[in-house]
Amino acid sequence: MKKILVPTDFSKHSEYALRVAAQIARKNNGEIILLHMIELPHQGNDAIGTGKDLPEIMFFKNKAIERLEDLMDEDFLDGIEVSEVIQFEKAFSGVLNISKKNDIDFIVMGSHGASGFNEMLIGSNTEKVVRYSDVPVLVIKNEMSEFKADSFVFASDFSEEIKKPFAKILDFAKGYGSHLNLVMINTPNSFKSTIVAENIMNDFIKEFDYSNHSLHIYNDVNVEKGIINFSNSVNADVIGMCTHGRTGFAHFFNGSISEDLVNHAVRPVITFKI
Repeated sequence: MKKILVPTDFSKHSEYALRVAAQIARKNNGEIILLHMIELPHQGNDAIGTGKDLPEIMFFKNKAIERLEDLMDEDFLDGIEVSEVIQFEKAFSGVLNISKKNDIDFIVMGSHGASGFNEMLIGSNTEKVVRYSDVPVLVIKNEMSEFKADSFVFASDFSEEIKKPFAKILDFAKGYGSHLNLVMINTPNSFKSTIVAENIMNDFIKEFDYSNHSLHIYNDVNVEKGIINFSNSVNADVIGMCTHGRTGFAHFFNGSISEDLVNHAVRPVITFKI
C-alpha cells in the first residue's frame, strides 16, 4: 500500500475516502495520487480537439486545479507525499487507466451506493472500478475519524482460485493486526453441511501462516444478506471479498456479490481481484 490512488469529485464521500487514504499512507509510509476526472458535455465527439471548446475546457481544468490545491492543503495530509492528476475521461475508465499507468497498488474510493433503477440501469462508478480493477479497492461510505481493521470479515467459498488473492488479504490483515473472521455463507440454493464446510475451510487455511483467525458458517437467504448480517453480528470494521470481474451477459445473469456489497453495505468493503 505504498502508492494509493484516490479519485475525487469533491463530494463529501470522496473526502471521507481521502481521509482514510491519508491514515493508510501515514501508517505505511506511502504516497497518495489524487485524481479528478473531467467529463465534458460533448466528450467522445472530439470535443477536446475543437478550438471553440478550449475556453470551456480551460475553465473546468482551472476550477479543478483550485479545488485540488485546496484539498492538498488540508491538515490531515500534512507530512504525506501527495500529487494531483486531472484527466479528461469517463470516471471509471480513467481511474483504471491512471492506476495502470502509475503502478498503483491500492485504490481508496468514496461511495454513497446505488439502489433501484439507478443500480440496475446505470451502476455507480465505484461499482465499475471494483469490477475491473486489478489492484485492491477499498470503498468508504461514511466519515471515519479512525480507520481500523481490528475485526476483518472475509467471506468466501474458499475454493482453489481464492488462494492467490488471499495472500494479499493476509498482508492487509497482518498490517492492521486484524482478527480474521473467515466465513462461509450457506444459502438454500447452495447448502453445505457443517462438517463439509468446516473441512473445506480448514484445508484452505492450513496452507497459510496466520493464527489470528476464526472459522464461521452462517446461514441466510442469500450470500449478500448473509455477509452483511454476519458482519453486524461480529461488529466488523471491514468486509473483504474476492471478485471475478464479470462482464457482459455473464455479469447481468450472475451478478456480483462484491459489487452488491459495495452498493448496499454501510461498513467499508475491500475487494481483491481473482
